[in-house]
This record gives sequence, structure tokens and C-alpha cells, in this order.
Amino acid sequence: MKALIQALARLAAPGRKASRAGAAVAFYHGGRPVWTPRDYAAFAREGYQRNAVVHRCVRLLAEAAASLPLTLVEGGRERRAHPLVDLLRRPNPREEGGRLLESVYGHLLVSGNAYVEVAAIDGTPRELYALRPDRMRVVPGADGWPIAWEYQVGGRTVRFARDAEGIAPILHLSFFHPTDDHYGLSPMEAAAGALDIHNAASAWNKALLDNAARPSGALVFSGDANVSDAIFTKLKAELEETYQGARNAGRPMLLEGGLDWKPLALSPKEMDFVEAKAAAAREIALAFGVPPLLLGLPGDATHSNYAEANRAFYRQTVIPLAKRTAQALASWLSPGFGADLVLEPDLDAIEALSEERESLWRRVSAATFLTDEEKREAVGYGRGGS
Repeated sequence: MKALIQALARLAAPGRKASRAGAAVAFYHGGRPVWTPRDYAAFAREGYQRNAVVHRCVRLLAEAAASLPLTLVEGGRERRAHPLVDLLRRPNPREEGGRLLESVYGHLLVSGNAYVEVAAIDGTPRELYALRPDRMRVVPGADGWPIAWEYQVGGRTVRFARDAEGIAPILHLSFFHPTDDHYGLSPMEAAAGALDIHNAASAWNKALLDNAARPSGALVFSGDANVSDAIFTKLKAELEETYQGARNAGRPMLLEGGLDWKPLALSPKEMDFVEAKAAAAREIALAFGVPPLLLGLPGDATHSNYAEANRAFYRQTVIPLAKRTAQALASWLSPGFGADLVLEPDLDAIEALSEERESLWRRVSAATFLTDEEKREAVGYGRGGS
């Protein structure tokens, strides 16, 4: 133990060209695999599969980001013909590029983490696959950075080790997490409270509808009659079978002598679940960065407001997500092609931003002091394509 502490101290000594805190991070984890502490299955089940707001947020974001065309730039020039362009267009025999990116964005939004595997031949990337985040764990090395990833499925474990040379076999994308060194924070975790409220309100409304939108009433026995357990159990069973449920709503009740039915009702305040659900839905949309207007939630649903919300959705949420993913893919795959490559989303393909682009083109075209090449660079086209 003493020798280990001395070694950590030497690594953390000033003058070494490395992170002085990395050794402490590695010592904390001890080089052991670290499982993600969040329950991906619960988020997928209670959020994406059972909550309409979460489902729509994830689909809206994943489909919008995956549909953005990616432009390849090499040496300041746009490249339309390149092996990386072909790889992203057809990443593997079973999927096309948009389907793969949609899976990656979906994993990232539900889990806060996404993993992409590369299959290379002689160091050149040939195929890409999206791997489920709940099956993956990170193996940190002595410097605190991942040296391997372990993927478990069907009782088998596949280990992806980082080589000293060449590209890493796994690309790990993650959202920022303030208290985790290896895993990202899902937007769904930040909105977990609102998600529970929204699901609970839906379940409550369903239960009310099953009971004719009112709580069960009370059977009142007149006089001082005592009811045996057997009679009580029989009456309860008959009520549940004959009068409970939406299909039995309004059915007349026939009572024997000495019995009276006293219905109970909810106040209008107790019945107001719509407002609670709307507030929870807005909070969920806020966590995902989706304007509530795009989800059909109550608000100022005018044409101008919708257009502005659509522009804000792309500017503040979709484009940053697509840019950081494209940059990560380019940095990860560039060594395999032996070139410094850059991937950028083609913003001209976004119909919601067409008015902004048209205004920019008018201003740049009117600038007589710029050359044609400078105008191309000003509007984001670079110095020419090949």
C-alpha cells in the first residue's frame, strides 16, 4: 500500500506532462469495471414505452438530428466522394446511416450514454454498429481513462480493448454528468419527478374512468344490524363484479331490505388532473429541450409562435446535438483514414432555418468588398468542393 501511494505521488508531481488528478481517479476506481448506476430498463419502460411526452421528445429529437446530412471537410474543402462518406451512408449491411444515427441519439437521450463499435480491416474502418448502453461497462486504466469496454449479452462477455495504435474500438458518447467520471446524465433522470407525476396522473384518471369517474360509495345498513364476515365478503364481491368498471357505469343497483347506497363524489379541485399533467409535461419537455408547442401542449398555438418554436428547437437543441456527435465521429474515425477530417451538419437542409439562410445570403451577396471565395466561406461552403 505504501509503494502504491508513493507511485501515485510521483505521477501527481509537478513537471510531468499528464493530468495530476488522473492518478487519484484511477486509485479511486481501482481499475475495476464501473457499471452505470442508472436503471436504463426503468427509463425505457416507464419513460419511452409508457409516457407519450417522453416518447415524442425522444423520437422528435432523434429523428430530427439523424435526418441532418453530414458534410465532410478535408483541408478546408468539402469532400463529396470519400470512404468515410460511404461508410456513414451505409454503416453496416443491416442498416443505413440514418437508422444507425437514430439509434445512437435514442440511446443517448434515454440513457445519457451511447456506444458505437467499429469493425476495421487493416486499421481501416469498414462497418459501424450501435450497442445498447445497458449492456456496456467501462474499464478504467491506471490514468483514469478507459482502457477497455465490456459488453454483456446472453450470458457472454465481449471485451473491447484499446490498442496502443490505431483507433479505439468503441466510441463512447455521453452527456455531461457533474458527479460521474465515466457515464453521462440522461435528460429523463433530470425529469424523473415530473415523469412520475405524469404517469401517476394518467393511472389515476384511468382508475376513475374504471369506476364511473367517482370513488366507490358506501353501503349503509339501517338500524343496528350486524353483518357477518361471510355476508360482507359476498356483498363486496357482487359489487366489484356487477357494478364496478366502465362497462357497468350507470347500471341500476337493486338492494335488499335494510341496505342503502351512499355515493361519494370528488370535488372539482380533486378532479383537476389536467393542469397537473400539463405542468409535468412541460417540465419533461424542458429537460429534453423541446418547446412544449411542438408537442401539442396547451399554449399560444399560433402560426408565428409555432415557426419561432421550431427555429428555437433546431438552434438550441438539434444542431448542438448533431454537431457534437459529428465532431466525435470525425475525431474517432480520422486516424483510420490517415487524414484530418471534419464532419459538420448541413444547415442548409433545415427547412425551419431557410428564412435565416436567405437573409444571410442577401447580406453577403450585397457585400461588394468580398471575393467569391470569401463569400463562399462566409456562408459556410468553404473554398470549393471535390
